[in-house]
Amino acid sequence: MCDICVMTLVKERMLSRRSFFRAGAAASAGAVLGLGATTPAMAAGHGSVVDMSHVTDETFPTYFGVPGISYDKVNDFAKDGFNLYNLTVNEHTGTHVDAPLHFSADGQSVDEIPVENLVCPLVKIDIAARAADDPDTMVTPDDLSAWIAAHGEIPDGACVAMDSGWAARLGSDGFRNADGDGVMHFPGFHVEAAQMLAEQTGAVAIAVDTLSLDHGPSASFDTHYAWLPTNRYGIECLAGLSQVPAAGATLIVGAPKTGRGTGGPARIFAMV
Repeated sequence: MCDICVMTLVKERMLSRRSFFRAGAAASAGAVLGLGATTPAMAAGHGSVVDMSHVTDETFPTYFGVPGISYDKVNDFAKDGFNLYNLTVNEHTGTHVDAPLHFSADGQSVDEIPVENLVCPLVKIDIAARAADDPDTMVTPDDLSAWIAAHGEIPDGACVAMDSGWAARLGSDGFRNADGDGVMHFPGFHVEAAQMLAEQTGAVAIAVDTLSLDHGPSASFDTHYAWLPTNRYGIECLAGLSQVPAAGATLIVGAPKTGRGTGGPARIFAMV
């Protein structure tokens, strides 16, 4: 038999085996879950997936007001048969993780965050109505206590996320919301709320839908300094919070595994 015939026969058999095993796996999942198409993670009772990350490009607003990413096209499909970019990215651009090292001398870098801390029960603290009237409002211990009264104790390993409705402002100057003096005005976590979570709960992360864990006018970053040096992490510019419940969802944080990184853009989604 010719070489090319042998290669073709092997390829056909490999494709046939792959199709067989894929069909078998799909059938098994459907039989267990009673669904036509799903993912294994949904066996835990989740029925849908919500994208919690914004698209990151050079137009995305940043804390310092300059583009956080640039593209250098190295290869082009028309010329080279494939596309490839060199990217220059500020770690804290778009929907991103703040690693403990970001605000400590020797905290965990982003690659050192334990993987089990990246799969989190999601606790949503809704302050959107208040933020509509007061952009400098913050998540307070009273907000945390109200959530606990309504839903029970904050689960160990949780990510506690502020929903201020701020994501709806993306695409306008209202996202940074800087005044004439350049001071930004947006919600964040009060330092006492971060301290309460660190001292009284097993939460491993806090998240905001704004540019900073601290509220916009902060010049001292008290919340960052209270939270990150405890080897817990933060998420900034989270999307999709209006689509998830106050309790019961699971957050999957696709943090980058960059050695020595103080953070990095992340693909994050919630199973609801």
